Amino acid sequence: MTSTTSRLLVLLSLLQARRDWPGGLLAERLDISHRTVRRDIDRLRGMGYRIQATKGPDGGYRLDAGAELPPLLFDDDQAVALAVALQAAAVRGAGVEEAAVRALTTVRQVMPSRLRHRLDALTFTTIPDGRNTAVQPVDPVVLLSVSAAVRGRETLRFDYGDHDDRPPRRVEPHHLVVAAERWYLFGWDLDRDDWRTFRVDRMRPRTPNGRRFEPRPVPGGDVRAFVSARFKGSAGAGDWPCHGSAILHLPASAVLPFAGDAVVDDLGDGRCRIHVGSWSWVALAASLGRFDAAMEDVQPAELREAFGVLAGRYAVGGR
Repeated sequence: MTSTTSRLLVLLSLLQARRDWPGGLLAERLDISHRTVRRDIDRLRGMGYRIQATKGPDGGYRLDAGAELPPLLFDDDQAVALAVALQAAAVRGAGVEEAAVRALTTVRQVMPSRLRHRLDALTFTTIPDGRNTAVQPVDPVVLLSVSAAVRGRETLRFDYGDHDDRPPRRVEPHHLVVAAERWYLFGWDLDRDDWRTFRVDRMRPRTPNGRRFEPRPVPGGDVRAFVSARFKGSAGAGDWPCHGSAILHLPASAVLPFAGDAVVDDLGDGRCRIHVGSWSWVALAASLGRFDAAMEDVQPAELREAFGVLAGRYAVGGR
């Protein structure tokens, strides 16, 4: 073999291919001595792979608990990247959610304990926004520090933003959240006595962490719904504070690709009714204007009034 590393990868692949391997057959397949086989097995065990010695006339080896793992080796940074990617894929709505969860479980089984602890410490919640855009990077040291505090139920103290002259924030960290292209910490702000979200890229944690705490129940019991509602400016369960509808003189097929989280009813005759929400009535009116189509039966009255507000603003701006 060209190197010990490549030989170890081939050995892992062989161990996965069948349940039991006689030592002599492994030596023959790899074109090495029995002594080198034993050394390579010890190397793999040192990396955390569970390889059992089997008894019998020829003796042999069995890869235990991780037989389905692809023959890959990961350094620390790769293990963190893998955990982030698989956990994000599990809620991205790309059709691979179940496979991502199974892949993360399988990888964890055969990782060395040092890496397994880091994988266990990195847990977060992803809120898909339908834009399929890349998440803004954050300092991995800060990310791991915050995640460890979430897992350990330890109060976080951190400076936030550019205000170095202010006392540090004190927060009971509840969840790491990925939403709107950014990492957020969701937790109970001890000084504001309320649930808050914080951008992780603006956090500078202080050490050591504070006291341990018992997690408070999230209103409604669903972190994703509650945080989504906060991002939308609503105090409800993941809903927009303003809702309206209108009939658009466009076929549903032309509206659906740009409807986002709106509901579109096909009315036939080249028309459809769109049900949409937003954080204010004026914003809702503006969102309907992007379809550049005639409208009728706009509901409710607040939405009709918002169109008047927009018309006035546009008239002044166009002078």
